[in-house]
Amino acid sequence: MTESRDPPTGCAMFGIYSGMFRRRRSASMTSLHRINGTSPAASDAETEAAAAPPAQANQAHRKPAVTHDSSLVRRQSALPVPAQNGAGARAAPPANERARPVAKAANGLGGARTAAEPASEYTGMAAELDKMILDHQRVKGTTQLVRATSGNMMLHRNLGNLNAGAGGASARSSVERGAKMANERKAPNGYAFSGMGNIVKEAKPAGGDLCRALSHRTDPERLKEMGNEEYRQGHYTEAVALYDQAIMMDARRPAYWSNKAAALAALGRLIEAVGDCKEAVRIDPSYERAHHRLGGLYLRLGEPDRAIYHFKQSSKESTGADVCRAQSVKNRIAKSSDARSLKNWITVLQEAQAAVSDGADCAPQVLALQAEALLRLQRHDEADAVFSGAGEPKFGVDESTKFFGTFGHAYVLIVRAQVDMAAGRFDDAVATAQTACQLDPSNREVTNVQRRAKAAAAARLRGNDLFKAAKFAEACHAYGEGLDREPGNAVLLCNRAACHAKLGRHEKAVEDCSAALAVRPSYSKARLRRADCNVKLERWEASLRDYQVLIQELPENEDVKKALSEVEAKLKSQRNGEVARPQH
Repeated sequence: MTESRDPPTGCAMFGIYSGMFRRRRSASMTSLHRINGTSPAASDAETEAAAAPPAQANQAHRKPAVTHDSSLVRRQSALPVPAQNGAGARAAPPANERARPVAKAANGLGGARTAAEPASEYTGMAAELDKMILDHQRVKGTTQLVRATSGNMMLHRNLGNLNAGAGGASARSSVERGAKMANERKAPNGYAFSGMGNIVKEAKPAGGDLCRALSHRTDPERLKEMGNEEYRQGHYTEAVALYDQAIMMDARRPAYWSNKAAALAALGRLIEAVGDCKEAVRIDPSYERAHHRLGGLYLRLGEPDRAIYHFKQSSKESTGADVCRAQSVKNRIAKSSDARSLKNWITVLQEAQAAVSDGADCAPQVLALQAEALLRLQRHDEADAVFSGAGEPKFGVDESTKFFGTFGHAYVLIVRAQVDMAAGRFDDAVATAQTACQLDPSNREVTNVQRRAKAAAAARLRGNDLFKAAKFAEACHAYGEGLDREPGNAVLLCNRAACHAKLGRHEKAVEDCSAALAVRPSYSKARLRRADCNVKLERWEASLRDYQVLIQELPENEDVKKALSEVEAKLKSQRNGEVARPQH
């Protein structure tokens, strides 16, 4: 009687097909069974019958078969073995042994086996391993453990048995689990790490079929080509990862280092890019493309002398215009520094902006000169945009200090601290000023900026506490002390204006708000406060202008919409009253 089972899966049919190539039983084992007068199937059946529990007595003569989820399937003999007489006569296998479920699975391959076909067995260590696996399957009630052979399928990230999962988990779930683990590792988009640590292109599943994973070692030149393709498509992070993998395989190729430097530069990591370009030049001093790339990086970072040197080392890659641009940047930085010593801030700003246009667009020193000039010219919003723009490079303290020097980086930090104070980021200003003071403690300018930042931050904090306690006069005085340390600070002016408004001094509140808007025209809080104070003073036209600007900056603010409507109604009513007034 044949046991009812589900239709065989693709994995089972593949396993059956691969089982056709397994080794047949050797002649020595065949002779041994003939001498004993037993068959291998009968011996296995007897052994299992002795160990079977009473509840399974009806299946005592039947050997547990590997279910269709396993790829371990024994090969059936193609021809029946004739019976022999005498002592060497071979016993016929039991009926239930001949009708193996695997015969039913074989029908999926287009050819059913006859019931008289006996099964051939493995020999030696293969037989012992199969027996251990079958025992494990019978005891655990699972088919997750299979033997990996040359005929079995190699699953992604598995070089041996399948990963053991929960009971009843299929081979497909093991593959999905392996793919999930691979995705958790750091690999560029569209690629994955193979079981041997190599980066391979991820195979997209087609119809749910299992695919073999690439387990061969990828050629570093191929990785470089893959990185070039990612770079052309704008995937710079992926390109860096691929170039890194190529370098790990062959660090003596300067092109790998130079290409990685290009990808790092596209990500804004210019100092790292300089290091990789220098490594490429060290490996091959005659590599002109690396010299040219290194010259461009030095130019962007505001190091024109180094840029000129490397441009001259790459005569085939560089042109006379490159050297001229580097020389122009050098001259403009010198003029801007000289003008700073004379406090000619307009010249400082003009020369710094020209240096940026000539190519020093990521030079911290040039950007600091530009921002400082804007601060001195009371253009705080523009100064803040210099350091907070999307193109502004982000360098760590350690790498900046190592690359630009201690004094150069300290100057950049004190300018940044002043920009933070002007924007109301007092805590950031104090932290930045302290870092600058640690780098250059003997610099009086650095020490002065640190003291100013601490005093302004303390005054703002004290004024806020007093304002929350409804002590508006004392809060107004505290903000005034902060303004003594940091004149023209828009945040402190706006906060003091709030105190004046609470005390009914709307005229003074308007003055402080106007002073804040003079240095920060985009300061919406100061504009809104001035508009409200002008309403209290019944200056309808002045408040109308402020509300019209605010509705452009804050189009979703319901309070601004309501206030604008009220002011427009007041103005309309006032004009109608003037028209209706009788003439004398």
